[in-house]
Amino acid sequence: MANVLEQEFVNLLEENQNILHKICKLYTTDLAAHQDLFQEMVIQLWRSYPKFKGDAKFSTWAYRVSLNTAISLYRGSKSKIQTVEWDHDLSNIRYEEYNTEADEQLKFLYDAVRQLNDIDKALVYMYLEDKDYAEISETLGISEGNARVKMNRIKNKLKEMLSRKGVV
Repeated sequence: MANVLEQEFVNLLEENQNILHKICKLYTTDLAAHQDLFQEMVIQLWRSYPKFKGDAKFSTWAYRVSLNTAISLYRGSKSKIQTVEWDHDLSNIRYEEYNTEADEQLKFLYDAVRQLNDIDKALVYMYLEDKDYAEISETLGISEGNARVKMNRIKNKLKEMLSRKGVV
């Protein structure tokens, strides 16, 4: 039974791993930190997977767990995520590199988004992933109206930041 659960998890993770890579891209600045955060998010997802009831889509649930992991680890607050020993073989998961360096404008956007606070980063990320405001609000635990207002303010702030760099 454990192998079936593990295989199911690996399949879902492979299908949705770009979620994790993009979150890593927002919260880290180098490859080593990206890989460390990715691994920590996988561990936290695996630890939480038995509690996943399927009430939301796997991708929505993975966003929530991964964003909470990234925010907890990179906020610098006193509350750190409790890590556990990992005795599972990560080689079962096909790791695909996520590389945005080729697109210079996307690099500038990521640089600007990194300057936002943690919740705003998460909101922008989900918006760029074409998530609707209902899913964004459910994942972030805010109202739909609040998500819309925050997104409009963030768009204006990002436009201003990018125009100062001559990108927009």
